[in-house]
Amino acid sequence: NLSFSALVVVGDHRGHAGFGMGKAREVPMAIKKGIEQAKKNLIQLNLTGSTIPHQVLGRYGSAQVLLKPAPEGTGVIAGGPVRKVMQVAGIHNVLTKSLGTSNPHNVVKATFSALLGLKDAAQVAETRTKTVEEITGREKKAEKAAGE
Repeated sequence: NLSFSALVVVGDHRGHAGFGMGKAREVPMAIKKGIEQAKKNLIQLNLTGSTIPHQVLGRYGSAQVLLKPAPEGTGVIAGGPVRKVMQVAGIHNVLTKSLGTSNPHNVVKATFSALLGLKDAAQVAETRTKTVEEITGREKKAEKAAGE
């Protein structure tokens, strides 16, 4: 029995993305099943403008994906599966490095593992019971400027 499997990544280009696996005897049905599963697994990403808030490493099996924020105008510097995830998620400026296996399934899962590890300053401040200014260090810069 011959069957096809399809790894599908979906997103709204505005900070939501998901992935799914579809398996069927025909390619179009496998893709359709993958899309349905991916839509059920959509996640909200913490983005800072068109990039990510901080560097993060995602792991799944022997696949590792390193994501680094990049300044405006850099573009998506990524290969294969990671690039597709970044595009559908709406991340326009990011540096990535895929380490370990090149198996697309594990690379996509490692990418989503990394994206789930992203936290914005407000979340970090809340877990540390501090203010956002204390976390970002902007308070100290303002005090230095006022003191001079």
